[in-house]
Amino acid sequence: MPGRLVECVPNVSEGRRQDVVDAIVGAVHAVDGVRVLHVHADPSHNRSVITLVGPAEAVGRAALALARAAVEHIDLRAHRGEHPRIGAVDVIPFVPIGETTMEECVALARRVGSELWQTLRVPVYFYAEAATAPHRVRLPDIRRGEFEGLAEKMAQPAWAPDVGDPRPHPTAGAVAVGARRPLVAYNVTLHTADVGVARAIARAVRESSGGLVHVQAMGVRAASGQAQVSINVLDAIRTPLYRVFDLVRLEADRHGVAVAASEIVGLVPLDVLVDVARAYLRLWTFERSQVLELRLVE
Repeated sequence: MPGRLVECVPNVSEGRRQDVVDAIVGAVHAVDGVRVLHVHADPSHNRSVITLVGPAEAVGRAALALARAAVEHIDLRAHRGEHPRIGAVDVIPFVPIGETTMEECVALARRVGSELWQTLRVPVYFYAEAATAPHRVRLPDIRRGEFEGLAEKMAQPAWAPDVGDPRPHPTAGAVAVGARRPLVAYNVTLHTADVGVARAIARAVRESSGGLVHVQAMGVRAASGQAQVSINVLDAIRTPLYRVFDLVRLEADRHGVAVAASEIVGLVPLDVLVDVARAYLRLWTFERSQVLELRLVE
């Protein structure tokens, strides 16, 4: 396990214009000490998920550089996509890796949030472990109303930003900055074009509607035109990925549709996949030490 690192997984509201995605990722590459591990651009969601890692100070600089490029290139007034969003940079989460503590990531989130306002005049909400109030912990609550309803939302005292004036940036909206544990972003595509079915399945799966704990879900339309259940598993150890998939498949069967495929967005901890292998292949004694490539790295 690495010593003191921070993972950062910014989500930006652009997944169609490759030149813009390249410019935003290029801003991260220009920061010494940071590695870009993965880029996932989704044209249907019109959103890109960028995974980077490095020491806390360097990762903070990279997040600010990425935000600067996104604000320069993205105008939310002309943005359309399946995924809810409040900002050109919609969310910037910091994840502790190795010996880094959650408290250090919370402090990093607060520092980056303050600098985002000072340098770009983009208002900031702190969420997850960095949240300043219980109603700001969950991203879906912060995103409710999206960019189009942000000015009205910010005018409410309960939804004034944590940093900045209670007015959206005219083209970049606002940004949620937080600290959290690793999550699994997971999409399940259905053999139907009926998004209503995907929304019904999402309601059955997500915690807020009485489904699985540590699960957020919504129904959207994929780039293929098929309906898709878009899921965040906030704790894939307590709520394993195979359990999420099984419930989606069970609910799909109830609606008379089949699962076409599924995908993981971004990176995933190895233990999550080991857990899936144990469950579906009955590999009750299987250990991560049996993964050849992992042993070679060690």
